Amino acid sequence: MTNSITFTNPMLEQRADPWVYRHTDGYYYFSASVPAFDRIEIRRAATLEALRDAEPVTAWTKRETGPMSANIWAPEIHFIDGKWYIYYAAAHTSETNEGLFDHRMYVLENAAANPLEGKWEEKGQIRTKWESFALDATTFEHRGTRYLVWAQKDPNIDGNSNLYICEMENPWTLRGEQVMIATPEYDWEIIGFKVNEGAAVLHRNGRLFISYSASATDHHYCMGLLTADENADLLDPASWVKSPEPVFQTSEENGQYGPGHNSFTVSPDGQTDILIYHARNYKEIEGDPLYDPNRHARAQILHWKEDGTPDFGTPVPDGQTVAEVR
Repeated sequence: MTNSITFTNPMLEQRADPWVYRHTDGYYYFSASVPAFDRIEIRRAATLEALRDAEPVTAWTKRETGPMSANIWAPEIHFIDGKWYIYYAAAHTSETNEGLFDHRMYVLENAAANPLEGKWEEKGQIRTKWESFALDATTFEHRGTRYLVWAQKDPNIDGNSNLYICEMENPWTLRGEQVMIATPEYDWEIIGFKVNEGAAVLHRNGRLFISYSASATDHHYCMGLLTADENADLLDPASWVKSPEPVFQTSEENGQYGPGHNSFTVSPDGQTDILIYHARNYKEIEGDPLYDPNRHARAQILHWKEDGTPDFGTPVPDGQTVAEVR
């Protein structure tokens, strides 16, 4: 056995919207929504399995009132040009609490070598074309240009959120026009809500893949896929082709419901792609699914088809050790 990867699901309980980034220092950095939606936690470990017991550090806590005072969602930790950044969405409170689900996107910056140390500085709101519901910002660099991909409501389009891409001036500022690359259109994208959200980017085999999540956050939640050639103009909507069927969805057989809001990471040797996502292990939910805390962070090997496209497979059962031996 020359090299093996093992971990057991759930990876971390009650951590939705999981983001895992493997840094050059050999650590896996983890961020996710916490059940209280009141703060941003980060942790690190040398292996995925060890993240479960890693000590979390609070990077930032919500404000008491006004902007950034409610429903802190889906923080993502990134390392860009020698500094650490966290992208997150936050809503606002008022006397009538009408802004509890009126999210905007924000950025934190930390210049320390270890992001569990140092000071996180607020860089402010990411300003987009509209002052409307916006969340799930993710960023990537391709051929010397940095891009942001995010979900936002166009006031002129029926539905909850579409996916947009734009170039970036710096890690917290957009440059040029934002372009819509996906809108909920298929039956499986519009159950409960018309949603495209939670994008994650993977560059492999001459193509760029953007996975995303669709529909309400109950057992209907599932993942779709956009694909573009690596030589294409990423700001041209025609460059992005949407798969007509979901690529990852509920498995009644394996007791996994509503898998989604994923990220991608790699094995310690960088040779194996790993899918990180959340799912519940039961179907029936009392009340609003958003306030059910049991979306657990999970991981499994991402395989590849002969044509060079990702094979997401089926969500694996709880308690099963996921392993690949090479």
